[in-house]
Amino acid sequence: MRHDRQDRILKLISEKPIGTQEELSDLLTKEGFNATQATISRDIRQLGLTKVPCETGGFKYAALGKGSAEDMSEKFIRVLHDGFVSMDMAQNILVIKTVSGMAMAVAAAIDSMKFEEVVGCIAGDDTIMVAVRTAPDTRRLMERIRIMLQDR
Repeated sequence: MRHDRQDRILKLISEKPIGTQEELSDLLTKEGFNATQATISRDIRQLGLTKVPCETGGFKYAALGKGSAEDMSEKFIRVLHDGFVSMDMAQNILVIKTVSGMAMAVAAAIDSMKFEEVVGCIAGDDTIMVAVRTAPDTRRLMERIRIMLQDR
């Protein structure tokens, strides 16, 4: 049942821009799946879904965890580029400001890029706190991010 539901979620988000868990829940219910908000939230986490900008404005769910390593790297960099506003450091904490609603997507991209300096990320709506191993690592990470953003 879970596998079928998750397969259907991936198909739905590939077919149309779905921006909320409520929209996803409504579509699944119409197709005969009984899923609570907690179930959908867990499915989103397990599938590695994140929100990305829509061509029509707003945001939609997307699966960033599929594809070749090179394709994925490009997708993560694109998400970082599209959502990034600014960054600043406080010792070993890197604070990244994003476009409103993009912090979770950018944090997921940073986590997926597997920077050796990064311990983990916490994201809100437009702010990410990145725990970095040391203050010198924070400066190195900031430089790496600047280079990625310049190359686009």
